[in-house]
Amino acid sequence: MLKCEWREPGRIEYGAAFDWQQRLVAQRQAGAIPDQLLLLEHPHTITMGRNGHMENLLAGEEILTRAGIAFHPTDRGGDVTYHGPGQIVGYPIMDLREWKRDVGAYVRAIEQTLIDTLADFGIQAGRIPKCTGVWVGGAKIGAIGVHISRWVTSHGFALNVSTDLRYFEYIVPCGLTKPVTSMAQLGCGASWAEVAESLVAHFGRVFERDIERIRNDRRSDAPDGREHRGRDADQVAEEARRPCGAGRAAV
Repeated sequence: MLKCEWREPGRIEYGAAFDWQQRLVAQRQAGAIPDQLLLLEHPHTITMGRNGHMENLLAGEEILTRAGIAFHPTDRGGDVTYHGPGQIVGYPIMDLREWKRDVGAYVRAIEQTLIDTLADFGIQAGRIPKCTGVWVGGAKIGAIGVHISRWVTSHGFALNVSTDLRYFEYIVPCGLTKPVTSMAQLGCGASWAEVAESLVAHFGRVFERDIERIRNDRRSDAPDGREHRGRDADQVAEEARRPCGAGRAAV
């Protein structure tokens, strides 16, 4: 069974995580390292994928700054999404030539990993036809957006564990007018670490990888932006929901 190294760098700013992924992709393409699975958190961040539509970002630069939210265009697939504290963000760096040369199968396997993880905590999740991701009762709990270069993957998935779902009010998640949910909202009190342990076990099983944890690899202690929550952030979210032209700044 092939090896996959599991790393948990803690909370890391999106740009730093992106640069780290790029370095790991180059090393994996060169055969210098085995497959990698990064599990981490980001401070409050909105990203726009290469297929994204700016109309799905409901707030301009001034509003996002006031709410303590960073904005990053990126090269993953998909539209706009939110990352933040309480969310497990997973970045597999895998050479699909050593698994299956099939992008669709890779995405379905990530979905299955998340579905099986949620089942461990009593949450029955599944798929919605033609809608990538993982869903519970019509609400998205796990988002997926990937990039593949020379069969090596980057970017990945985000699972809402105890995410503050109010931050999704700034966007139309993945361009779909469907609700979002979290494990906490569904009544699950599992910790981030407990869910991560389950997720890693299912990832190894689904992808047939021997997972080796690499410890002491914390990269940063990026602020989570919680100082921006409360009355002011709720007011900012209300502004973001106003019709275009009602005091919105352009991004």
